[in-house]
Amino acid sequence: MEITENEILELFRQKKKPFYIKTLLKQLGLPKTEKQNLKKMLRKLQKKKLIKYQKGKYFLIEKKQEEDLVKGQVEAHPSGYGFLIIGDQVEDLFIPPPEMKYLFDGDIVLAKPIKKKKKDEAKVVKVLERVVKEGVGVLKKDKTGYYVLLSDTVIPHKIYVPKKQAEKIVKGSYVVVKIKQYPEPKKRAKGDIVEVLGKTRNTKTVAEIIARKYGLPKRHSDEALQEAEKISSRVVISKNRKDLTKQVCFTIDPESARDFDDAVAIEKEGENYRLYVHIADVSHYVKEGSAIDKEAFERGNTYYLPENALHMLPERLSADLCSLKPKEKRYAFTCEMLINPKGKVIDYDIYESVIISKARLTYDQALGIILGDPELSEKYPDLVEPLKYMEELAKILLKERERRGSIDFDLPESKILFTDTGDPYDVVPYERHFAHRLIEEFMIIANITVAKHMEKLEQPFIYRSHEEPDIEKVIKFVDLVAGLGYEVNYPDVITPKFIQKILKKVAGTPEEELIRFMALRSMKQAKYTVENYGHFGLALDTYTHFTSPIRRYADLVVHRMLKKSIKNKFTKKDLQTLPIKLEEVAKQCSKMERVAEEAERDALEILKLRILSNHIGEEFEGIITGVVSFGLFVEIEKYIIEGLIPISSLEGYYIYDEQNHRLIREDKQKSYRLGDKVKVRIEKVDEDLKKLDLSMVD
Repeated sequence: MEITENEILELFRQKKKPFYIKTLLKQLGLPKTEKQNLKKMLRKLQKKKLIKYQKGKYFLIEKKQEEDLVKGQVEAHPSGYGFLIIGDQVEDLFIPPPEMKYLFDGDIVLAKPIKKKKKDEAKVVKVLERVVKEGVGVLKKDKTGYYVLLSDTVIPHKIYVPKKQAEKIVKGSYVVVKIKQYPEPKKRAKGDIVEVLGKTRNTKTVAEIIARKYGLPKRHSDEALQEAEKISSRVVISKNRKDLTKQVCFTIDPESARDFDDAVAIEKEGENYRLYVHIADVSHYVKEGSAIDKEAFERGNTYYLPENALHMLPERLSADLCSLKPKEKRYAFTCEMLINPKGKVIDYDIYESVIISKARLTYDQALGIILGDPELSEKYPDLVEPLKYMEELAKILLKERERRGSIDFDLPESKILFTDTGDPYDVVPYERHFAHRLIEEFMIIANITVAKHMEKLEQPFIYRSHEEPDIEKVIKFVDLVAGLGYEVNYPDVITPKFIQKILKKVAGTPEEELIRFMALRSMKQAKYTVENYGHFGLALDTYTHFTSPIRRYADLVVHRMLKKSIKNKFTKKDLQTLPIKLEEVAKQCSKMERVAEEAERDALEILKLRILSNHIGEEFEGIITGVVSFGLFVEIEKYIIEGLIPISSLEGYYIYDEQNHRLIREDKQKSYRLGDKVKVRIEKVDEDLKKLDLSMVD
C-alpha cells in the first residue's frame, strides 16, 4: 500500500498532535514492513521544513507555526538553566534545565516562545548550529562506560568515548575530546579522545581548559609572527618627534610585569605641575590591515591567566619593541599636561616622542622611595625628587576625584601562589597601596585630557562610556542597604555622589565589602562607544582609554585617531566612513573585554577550588553574600570564593524572609542575614562541577 506526502500531512492536520513512528504506521494503516519507507518520506518532509523530529516524536510545522518561531543564541548559566538571546530590542527567553541538558553555551537554535507568569520560556524546536566542537574534561567511568565530563563548558556535559581509547588512559586525567554526536532525548553524546593533557589541575591544564572554553587563541599565526620579525628595531629621532631621551622618566609596574605600556615624568613650575605620561607608540609598528592588526582586532585584548598570558600582540612587539624597557630608546606617544594645585589641566600638548626610561620600579619600590627608604633612595637618587612631586600631585588629583563624586569600588583582590611545577598551593591578598593609586590617577588624567581634546574637535573617536544605572536597580540596592540597618534616602536623580555617600557611610563596617560589591552589581557595565555618554563611575563627562595599547586594541585605535587629528589628516571620506568602522571596533572590544573578565575569573576559581580540596574539614571566616530559599551563599574571606550552605544543613527549621534578606529560625531565636560575618567549615569540593559545599560553625 502506497502513501503520499499529502496524506501524511493531512493526518497531522486532522489529529493536531505529534506521533511516534509506531502510532503513525497504525493511523495510516501501514504494515510494520513499511516502517523504513515511511521514515524516508518523513525525512523528505523534514528537509522541506514541514515536519520536525524531537524526543522520538514527529510534529507538523505549519507555516503559521514557523513564523512564530524565533532564532537566537543560547547563553548557559552554571546553575543548569539558560537564556535565549534574540537581540538587543527583544527580551531574553528563559530556557529551563531540562531543555539545557541537550544544549551548549553559544548554540544557535530555533525556539517557540511560551508564555509564563514570571518570565517567558523558550521551547527549543531545532538546533541550527553547534558552536562547541571540542572540549576539555576529566576522564571518568560509570556502569555504562567511559565518558569525559567537560570542564570547559558552562554546564558540564558528559561525552561518552570508546572503551579502546579510554582504557589506555589513567582515569581522572584531563583530555581533549572531539564531539561526534551531540546529546538528544534517548541519545547520549559521543566523541573521540584526541589529546591527553595530564592528571594534575595546574596552570598548564587550566590555561588549556580556559582557552578552549572561551575560544581564546593560544598562539599567533605564522604570518603575524613573520611580520613581527621583519620589523626594524632601530629607533630614529625624526623631525616629527620630540627628543625626550634626556628626561628623567621611569615606569612603575607590578613585579611580574614583562611589558611596560607607560612611563611618567614630572617637573614643578611654581605652584603648578608639568606631568608627562608617555605611552608605548604601538601604532608606529602595527599598521592597519596587517596580519598583526587583524589578529589584535579579533583578540581585542591580552588575556591574563594565572602564570600564563595570551598576548594581543606577538612577543617581539609586546615584550620588546613596544615595551618601554629601562635604558633603551623607545618610540612613545606623549600627553604632556600642566596641572594647577586644584587638579585642573590648564594647558596640554599631545605629540609623538622618543624616550629612554631611566628605571623600572615596582609599586613597592616606588612606595619605599616616597616613604623615604634610605636604601632605595640611595639606589635611585634621581627619582627621589620626582616621586615627591608625584606624591603631591596624586594627592591633589585624588582629592579632586572625590570632590566630583567618583565612586571607589576598590574590592579586595587575591593572588595565587604556585610551586615550581605550576601547582597552586595558597592564596594571599593582593595589596593595593598609594603607589598603585598614584599611577592610576596619572593614567586617568591623561585619558581625560585626550578624550576632551577629541570631543572638542568633534572628530571620529572611541570613548570609554559608563552610562548611569537603571533607577530600579539602584532602588533595590538602597533597599538592601536599608535592610542592613542604615539610614538612606531614596534619590530623585541618580548621581555618582549619591552612591559615593553610601559607600562612605559604610566604610570600616563589617559589611563594607559586601555593600561595595552590591553597589558595583547595580551599575551598568562600562563599554567602548563612538558616541560620548560620559563615565558615571568616575563622575566624568568625557573619558577614553589611551594608556594601554600593548594590551588593549581600543587604545591602539585611539592612538590612530589622535595621530590623524594632530597631523590634520582627517579627510572628508574619513569623517563619513570612520564612525561606522569605529562602531565595529567598539563592539568587538567591548565583547572581548567581557570574555577576558569571565575567562580570568573562571581560571582563578578553578585553581582556588584545587587549593581548597586540600582543606576539607577546616574552618574559615566568611561573610554571607546571598540569602536564597534553599540556603546561604558565603564568601570565604581568605580565598575570595563563594560556597553554599544548604538550608537543610542548618540546625532547626528556617523560613526564608526575602524582603529582609535573611533566613529566620521558626522559634525566632536565630537568624542569618545578608552581610553577617560567620564561621564555616568546608564539607565538599567538586572541582569538576565547580561546587563548594559549606556548613555553618556556630
